[in-house]
Amino acid sequence: MIGAPRAMNANHELKRLRQRAIRQLVSSHAVGSQREVVDALIEQGFAVTQATVSRDITELGLHKAARPDGHVYVIPSDAGNGSRAAGSEERLRRILADNPVRIGRSGLTLVLTGTPGTASVIAQAIDESTFQEQEGTLAGDNTLLVLFADEERLERWLERFQAIAADTPSTSATISR
Repeated sequence: MIGAPRAMNANHELKRLRQRAIRQLVSSHAVGSQREVVDALIEQGFAVTQATVSRDITELGLHKAARPDGHVYVIPSDAGNGSRAAGSEERLRRILADNPVRIGRSGLTLVLTGTPGTASVIAQAIDESTFQEQEGTLAGDNTLLVLFADEERLERWLERFQAIAADTPSTSATISR
């Protein structure tokens, strides 16, 4: 299994690129069906199935909205029902509601532990949210590290995260040190 970590990293990178392509497609074209997304991705050189695209659409938090040209996929921040902050934090709230997370701490690093396969989804939701205090996120399979430059930023970030997590019964926002 020497090649397994490298293959997992390559798969994660491919998923990241594919989801970026989906976001660009949806923000630049009126896309009304998963089939249209699949076809556009194939044209760009991605080998995808409708099931893969369906999962990506869910993870990206895309939803359909009524537009003059019909119902089309929109990015939550483009839905016309609020600011980017509200959309991004709402996506994070929904993800936390579906994926229980425990929060731990080691120095200036918060350790978020969820169920297998959820760390990258949570990391992406944090990265795309209005949370700016973190230096970055690093996701494994079920564990996510959120890195900070100083104590003040960590505390501000944690207070905001706990406020969002408080709305989700599945997240344990108590800190274990």
